[in-house]
Amino acid sequence: MTFINTDELVLGLSIDCVIFGFHEYELKVLLMKMKNSDLWALPGGFVRKDRNVDDEAAVVLELRTGVRDIFLRQFHFFGNVSRNVDGHPEQLVKKEIISPENQAWFEERFVSVGYYALVEHSKVQEPQPDHTSELCAWVSLNDLPELMLDHSIILKKAHHTLRLELNNQPIGLNLLPETFTMPELQALYETVLGKELDRRNFRRKMLSYDILIDTNEKRTGTSHKAPTLYKFDRDKYFTAMQDGFSTAW
Repeated sequence: MTFINTDELVLGLSIDCVIFGFHEYELKVLLMKMKNSDLWALPGGFVRKDRNVDDEAAVVLELRTGVRDIFLRQFHFFGNVSRNVDGHPEQLVKKEIISPENQAWFEERFVSVGYYALVEHSKVQEPQPDHTSELCAWVSLNDLPELMLDHSIILKKAHHTLRLELNNQPIGLNLLPETFTMPELQALYETVLGKELDRRNFRRKMLSYDILIDTNEKRTGTSHKAPTLYKFDRDKYFTAMQDGFSTAW
């Protein structure tokens, strides 16, 4: 049973992080299985009184994945009264997730700042659970377990935001290895968008953005014609992130 020193924390304010990874042609999300429970949750935490909210979100990301200085974006503020479920803190005590001394603090109304992160699956260390959970694992968006409170709503909103942002900015820098093929990049876009894209149109559009560098190397060990390996031009990529694109998928 965990005792949380709530004197150091901002009352009523929490953080929930939707951490996306792309692995084996699936978009996955990092989830945490709560102690003594079948429920899962998004990685998150609370805000210390002496720390900026964005900085606190970066700490949550690093603790769960071991990754620093990664893409992390605030995407929504969740403040509906209905997100606070009567009896939830009592259940946390019964399941020995929090101590009885913390129950009153958790019964206060909480609003949450939602962040999403994009991380390359291969660079993430073995995901680490926190003091309230017994397991931290990558889960496919196509096979999600039951999530606690409004975490399914938060996750859906993050995924929807990611899809919308594909219309005006690039993705891939934090989801793919340093070098990749055009089919691998297309598979990422199709997975996020949930639809197939025309191969020739995709290639033409991606090259027109001028954010890719042809490495003059080929992917070896494939049964088909060896595809070209590309990497992102980081300066142009970040300029595109700032200025945006004018075309949509």
